[in-house]
Amino acid sequence: MLITLVSALMLSTQTPAPAQDGGVVSTAPGVEAVETERFREAVAYANPMPRGAPESDYPLVAWCEALVNGHVALGETLTNRDPLDLDIIRLGKLEAADFRAALDAAEPRQTASSRAAARAAAAEATAKWTPLIGQDEVVRSQAFGLFFGLPGRCEHAARRIRGNITTAPATPADVGLE
Repeated sequence: MLITLVSALMLSTQTPAPAQDGGVVSTAPGVEAVETERFREAVAYANPMPRGAPESDYPLVAWCEALVNGHVALGETLTNRDPLDLDIIRLGKLEAADFRAALDAAEPRQTASSRAAARAAAAEATAKWTPLIGQDEVVRSQAFGLFFGLPGRCEHAARRIRGNITTAPATPADVGLE
């Protein structure tokens, strides 16, 4: 099943070629975009999460935001940042801002326990970066370069909490992968 999910995800991330005849290429969300989103969501929620990652969407998004913010903070300590480092930092800030906007939009709908779980998850994720900030430049640079990014579920969880989507996420069976 894992190979099927990986293959399906690779196919789902292919960018369609532009129209060769000069025709209009529609980018408006339609049925195909909704189905692609459901497909990607099913794959993201079917994949295992890293150890310690929250299962609930709201705390997960807080955890994801803290991981990205920690990575950005570590990158900003480097004195010899190259253009790729700077672009990674810029993109990280944008991603963190998107997670923060989703958290802010969903916060009034959260229970006290969900908000507490989000704070705890963010603190745990932040704590992963804290010891690295005090290391020498070589260690910080290596750690910055080794961060491979977030689970795909982070972006779907952010979309779901922002939009107050309370239905269960699509499953692989729902999208024809099983």
